[in-house]
Amino acid sequence: MSPAYFLTGTDTEIGKTFITCALLHRARRDGLRAAGLKPVAAGTDASGLNEDVENIRAASNIDLPRHLINPYCFAPAIAPHIAAAEAGVTIDLAPIRAACETARQQADLVIVEGVGGFCVPLGENQGSDDLAVTLGLPVILVVGMRLGCISHALLTAEAIAARGLPLAGWVANRIDPAMSRFEENLATLQSRLAAPLLGVVPHAPAGGAAGAADFLRLPGA
Repeated sequence: MSPAYFLTGTDTEIGKTFITCALLHRARRDGLRAAGLKPVAAGTDASGLNEDVENIRAASNIDLPRHLINPYCFAPAIAPHIAAAEAGVTIDLAPIRAACETARQQADLVIVEGVGGFCVPLGENQGSDDLAVTLGLPVILVVGMRLGCISHALLTAEAIAARGLPLAGWVANRIDPAMSRFEENLATLQSRLAAPLLGVVPHAPAGGAAGAADFLRLPGA
């Protein structure tokens, strides 16, 4: 079965989908059939579509059915466990695992994007970390480079290790272009995260996610 990774972040709104798409573009340039999944999404437009899901579909070069890319989609842009409860839906991890396995049979590389941070609840007794464990995938961590990111990154790395999952690599995403002492913060993260740095993505790179691919490499590359 083809390689796959679970992509998570230090928080919400730190560019997980953007980096997911950038890594998919990187894989495509490397000659791979690349597919991205966003199993749980919240927030839809007037057409009932989720922007993150549509961006991931556009960045992939494997045309998977939307129900495989995104098994659970909720209309309000709120925490998924709250959205699911309001919709009377229980998020079942088994269909997500099956969707991932189907994608891995068709693609050379699959990236599964989580929701929010690593431990965001998905229901009464399960969270995004449980989804990562169920999938059994190495993790890519997106660090939103802003004040406070060091603690968030180290705590997330600890949580990933506590669940028995390997950290395959991390990406420094410059979400705050005015971040003070950026280089010093980056150096601290490099010294304390026991995983390879897959790239430093500048703020608003030319060409969007496709342009950001210039600053990234895939795990193991």
